[in-house]
Amino acid sequence: MKIAVLPGDGIGPEIVAQAVKVLKALNIGLEMEEAPIGGAGYEAAGDPLPEATLKLAKEADAVLLGAVGDWKYDTLPRDKRPERGLLRIRKELSLFANLRPALLYPELASASTLKPEVVSGLDIMIVRELTGDIYFGQPRGISTLENGEREGINTMRYNESEIKRIGRVAFEIAMKRNKKVCSVDKANVLETTELWRQVMIELSKEYPEVELSHMYVDNAAMQLVRAPKQFDVMVTGNIFGDILSDEASMLTGSIGMLPSASLDANNKGMYEPSHGSAPDIAGKDVANPLATILSAAMMLRYTFNDEANATRIEDAVKKALAQGYRTADIYTDGCNKVGCNAMGDAVVAAL
Repeated sequence: MKIAVLPGDGIGPEIVAQAVKVLKALNIGLEMEEAPIGGAGYEAAGDPLPEATLKLAKEADAVLLGAVGDWKYDTLPRDKRPERGLLRIRKELSLFANLRPALLYPELASASTLKPEVVSGLDIMIVRELTGDIYFGQPRGISTLENGEREGINTMRYNESEIKRIGRVAFEIAMKRNKKVCSVDKANVLETTELWRQVMIELSKEYPEVELSHMYVDNAAMQLVRAPKQFDVMVTGNIFGDILSDEASMLTGSIGMLPSASLDANNKGMYEPSHGSAPDIAGKDVANPLATILSAAMMLRYTFNDEANATRIEDAVKKALAQGYRTADIYTDGCNKVGCNAMGDAVVAAL
């Protein structure tokens, strides 16, 4: 079982180090090899996704990623910026299905900005299409019109097969959960998502046990903070999923708690926390590594089909939280505030 470890930028190296420490503590024969990506890739090879990194990622069974991005790279040409490396590796590995669970641990109910009765017991799975939509659609770019005015253009597009394959992922996951899928679109305005809704309805006939509902994205954003527990599995396109999954993360107390998996058709995946690189706190040993550690658990579950060890990691995280360990982002009075490294140690000890 070979894992490509891509720490990336900002807090990436710190949080990935903790996940690697936890994986090693399992002692199950994982082979791990590290390579640069994002700003680190640009520094190493003048490219946010160096050829050697892409080769390693393609040869590995799974990829463990930290985060990419730093303000100091904002002046680089667009194709050299760290985020382009992330988009490219998703495309190169055909990682079309992004799974983002939003799960509230009982110990963190008070860390959420919403009332405990609204979020207590929260358990949502957001399924986001990852390789299409307005992020990849052509034509795109910034041009100058005849009158000298600049114009920016991006293209939102989905074809039927792209919608069908992400829909199938959502329905299959729902079959293992509470058998409810809410498909999020803007079908009253956007033809792209009008097709999305049509395909979801057609696909639902293959899953008669699953209850399919539809919601416009603006209402879905409101409902996530009004009554989030109404949702089981949410499925949506790339841009809507990007926004809604970050919103959902705050229901759990901190975006530092949210893992994610990005899968291809054969369940090879790239696993990363849902948060960014947070360059303002990089190197200060204050970042929350739990989302990255929980991403490693998802890796064992989805790519390596090792439910037992995935559950071991998740239970160790729960135990560390129950023992009162908290990083700064989830700290409340009376708990034991610890740094990134100490939180990783606490999870290892709980194993």
